[in-house]
Amino acid sequence: MKKFWKWFLIVVGVLLVIDIGAGMYFFHTAEVRDKKSFISNDAKITKNDPLLKQKTWYKNVKKENWSMTSATDNLKLKAYYIPAERPSDKTVILAHGFLQSKDGEGGPAAMFHELGYNVLAPDDRAHGDSQGKLIGYGWTDRRDYIKWMNKLLKIKGSHQQLVMYGVSMGGATTMMVSGEPDVPTQVKAYIEDCGYTSVEDEITYQAKSMYNLPKWPLVPTVSLISKIRAGYDYSEASSLKQLAKNKKPMLFIHGSKDTFVPTKMVYQLYDATKGPREKYIVKGAGHAESLQTDYPRYKRTVEQFLNRYME
Repeated sequence: MKKFWKWFLIVVGVLLVIDIGAGMYFFHTAEVRDKKSFISNDAKITKNDPLLKQKTWYKNVKKENWSMTSATDNLKLKAYYIPAERPSDKTVILAHGFLQSKDGEGGPAAMFHELGYNVLAPDDRAHGDSQGKLIGYGWTDRRDYIKWMNKLLKIKGSHQQLVMYGVSMGGATTMMVSGEPDVPTQVKAYIEDCGYTSVEDEITYQAKSMYNLPKWPLVPTVSLISKIRAGYDYSEASSLKQLAKNKKPMLFIHGSKDTFVPTKMVYQLYDATKGPREKYIVKGAGHAESLQTDYPRYKRTVEQFLNRYME
């Protein structure tokens, strides 16, 4: 019997070491600022890009460089501000995707500029020109975006009407912001494009999709490491939970062929929000490709939605 328990404890110890080692590896893959082989962060413009006109405009337009310290620590964050062509009290705050940056926001920035909006495009912590080593998946970023909003209102005036828009991780960030109790009253609406239901759901999905690994025990281990190192676990970083506290209008957009953040998530998100809601599924669009798949209809859908809530 003693021999059995000895070997049992050895096996358990070995499995525990393997689990922790794998957890540290996947934590680095998921959250530590670094180049990732499974996603591109290249903002180069190609001649066959459906958004060539918009991205070229964005590259060349004069931008104001803004900065501030993060809401919960002392990281220096950066942003671009682009005034509307004609004086406007309407401003959009753009939230970019995982491993992306303000430099890649040409498509949505141009769209909103065409609609007469000022544009504020921040770099999330651990992205672009902003400081930080750990990626927040929208959860740690949500407080930063509220601080950006308050900075904008202080500089440009409290009469501003704001809308927040984000794609992929930025879509999740937008939804996570929506559930905060101190979002400025000047925020009139939100638009999220292909955001995930929660970090836990997305990491679980990617573990299966990319590595054919089950949720247990890996995801809970990585989540625990995240709690220790980054200050949040994956279950608390939930768009669904935040939407349950949101009462403002939300437009949900998703590509019908999205296999990175599966399309089924948008239906759960749509059902979760407590505010006025609309849903736009872009036929044939993959992940974060809805805008380029049908730019005219996408722009028209956004414009019609905002016209209902912006004065």
